[in-house]
Amino acid sequence: MNHQTVLILDFGSQFTQLIARRVRENQVYCEVHPFDLPLEEIRRRRPIGVILSGGPQSVYEEGAALADPRLFELKLPALGICYGMQIMAHLLGGSVEGSQQREYGRAEITISEPGRLFAGLSPQQTVWMSHGDRVNGAPPGFRASATTRNAPIVAFENEERRIYGIQFHPEVVHTVAGGEILRNFLFGVCGARGDWRMASYLEEAVVTIRSQVGEGRVICALSGGVDSSVVAALLKRAVGERSTAIFVDNGVLRKDEAVQVVHSLRDGLGIPIRAVDARQRFLGELAGVEEPENKRKVIGRVFIDVFKDEAKATEGAHWLAQGTLYPDVIESVSVKGPSAVIKTHHNVGGLPAELGFELIEPLRFLFKDEVRQLGRELGLPEQILTRHPFPGPGLAVRILGEVTVERVALLQEADAIFLHELRESGWYEKVSQAFAVLLPVKSVGVMGDFRTYESVIALRAVETQDFMTADWSPLPYELLGRVANRIVNEVKGVNRVVYDVTSKPPATIEWE
Repeated sequence: MNHQTVLILDFGSQFTQLIARRVRENQVYCEVHPFDLPLEEIRRRRPIGVILSGGPQSVYEEGAALADPRLFELKLPALGICYGMQIMAHLLGGSVEGSQQREYGRAEITISEPGRLFAGLSPQQTVWMSHGDRVNGAPPGFRASATTRNAPIVAFENEERRIYGIQFHPEVVHTVAGGEILRNFLFGVCGARGDWRMASYLEEAVVTIRSQVGEGRVICALSGGVDSSVVAALLKRAVGERSTAIFVDNGVLRKDEAVQVVHSLRDGLGIPIRAVDARQRFLGELAGVEEPENKRKVIGRVFIDVFKDEAKATEGAHWLAQGTLYPDVIESVSVKGPSAVIKTHHNVGGLPAELGFELIEPLRFLFKDEVRQLGRELGLPEQILTRHPFPGPGLAVRILGEVTVERVALLQEADAIFLHELRESGWYEKVSQAFAVLLPVKSVGVMGDFRTYESVIALRAVETQDFMTADWSPLPYELLGRVANRIVNEVKGVNRVVYDVTSKPPATIEWE
């Protein structure tokens, strides 16, 4: 790839991915790597600049994550954020100390020496702090450029060496001028051209896939979601009829989803698709299974078995394409190590090595919003690109308790009504994810002159930027009332509808 690159060294900050997102938003390509990326690798990648992320440690702790001191001898522009600034101070001859005046949340800073990093900003700025330690002495040759009431140095710089440190987080929206500060670093300090374009990435991806596949055949698992649909369209662009997207109907999809996916992608865009009706097989295996984690394991196992059968039937296929995204790649090499397992990931993950295929992951350097941009370049319809996320186990993890044909049909109807009313009212695009859940309880109701004892549907709608945290969506009462009225009147077996007003955390977005 010929575009310029910024390297982000990850010291364990919860905001590292957000730094990368902010850099990419400026059409500057960047990559996240662990803090101990060898110096030889950094040289080989020829970055135009390096960003040191924040982190949870203290630089003077035993075993603290530190950069290679020789990094600052490479004459590369460097920006240290929070813990990254403290590393700079520690390694370059300044001093860092623990402080009784910890700063978390919004703070007001005073810029005393603007320099290139703060060019064009007013002297008083609102920023977001998250630190206990602080720099109390700038390294030799550096000047302090900003202060707060509690800390004498919240920014320092050496303009000649193009090295800058800031104690606050410019990547979060709470730092009002954070975007300008990052742009000043990228364009004013690093000399970025802003040459990262999705159209050029598409061309590069097509060339790469053609080079990998040669005259062979490639298959991919198509769920109908954004990622797998973009992969399928990209394969079609690259190798045409020598690609096959395998779409498995597992019996727990949304209403009419199988028909819609095939119609949109095969009939509409000419993407080669093999549709597999495995509803009976999945629902048979799910019979009697109620525990959420067991549901995931059953669906994952059966999917792999079905996919194996279909893969073997694809003559000459040696390549398997997957929709791995950059956040997954970053997490897999994170300095923080494996996080606690709350639940198995919703999407069916990497297919097993024993399938015997070589892997193609054309989206592995893209974030979700960039995948949507790529989809637009490929001509995918907006109804696919703007679809809300849908878990790999499908409605099985939205049906609390046992999954049966009858319960699936009931939830499909209720969910379809909810999504239809969201689209009609213009709220579908305003929320990040919305769906209905079938609860494992019944409630007493009255319909006409008769007492009923029927199922309860819960509605869930959330707003989020990264799906790591989420707030419940304040849908209008009139909209909720209309949805509830339609579900109770049109879905046989439901006599009560409730709305979930719990954020994440403490709840997860899905109920299972």
